Amino acid sequence: MSEATAAPAADRPPLSPPSAGNGLLAVFQQRYLLRLLVEREISARYQGSFLGLIWSYINPLSQFFIYWFVMGFLLQLHQEIPNFAIHIFAALIVVHFFNETFAAGTRSIVRNKALVAKMSMPREMFPVATMLVSLYHVGPQLIILLVACLFAGWSPDPVGLACLVLGVLIIAAIGLSGALLFSAANVFFRDFGNIVNVMTNFVRFGVPMIYPYAIVEERFGDFAPYYLLNPLADAVLLVQRAFWIGTISDEKQAEVAADGQVLMPDHLVTNGVLALLGCLVILGISQWVFTRLENKIPERL
Repeated sequence: MSEATAAPAADRPPLSPPSAGNGLLAVFQQRYLLRLLVEREISARYQGSFLGLIWSYINPLSQFFIYWFVMGFLLQLHQEIPNFAIHIFAALIVVHFFNETFAAGTRSIVRNKALVAKMSMPREMFPVATMLVSLYHVGPQLIILLVACLFAGWSPDPVGLACLVLGVLIIAAIGLSGALLFSAANVFFRDFGNIVNVMTNFVRFGVPMIYPYAIVEERFGDFAPYYLLNPLADAVLLVQRAFWIGTISDEKQAEVAADGQVLMPDHLVTNGVLALLGCLVILGISQWVFTRLENKIPERL
């Protein structure tokens, strides 16, 4: 019997390095490594591309044109909604941010299994990196939205800016929560990646994107506040408050109100703050579940 065979199991090297521990706190303590992962993801996305990062502007610009020309001008849908293209594109930014964070984050650990097996790092770093990559692509979309709003006579205000920040934080928190939970589950059962794809198909219909919030008030009546228990709907309304509402003149808003329509729910900022707190609680639960599962991740990869 050789010495290697006779060596006790406790003296053998581990199959993979352990996690660095301390969860999300450790991720942001290792900002240099996190930045490298984010840069790697962004570079890989545009590798071999002639236009490179310009595509991050072309894609949202083409989507804005489609909604403005096809749905707003050609089909003349939702004529009662002023600046319909801005209304829908503001919501689309939120939906894309969440869907990309959730879907890419779910697959992040499996896609980086070589790094998971070789390096000692917080495994939460991979879902966090995908969230930051998604946030990076929000920038060009916001620039296009801002230009469109300026052409539409946008009037910015401090409350609108606060609504934008609050909406982005809500999506970052709830998107990362889902990414943490499902990235760990996807290691054990790859079906979870497909489950996320199905779930994200329903997101845009569960928020006031294609339809205005006025329809929710009209159809649900006293039950409309329950609609706002969806943090994605709160985030969409907050971003629409930041941009879309600023493009509607006071006269037009008064005219809409006179017709009995509600552009925005009451206490929007308060609802947004409560939604963010709820998302942070969910994020804490997701971190706890991830911590319970992460020691089994290497052997299942």
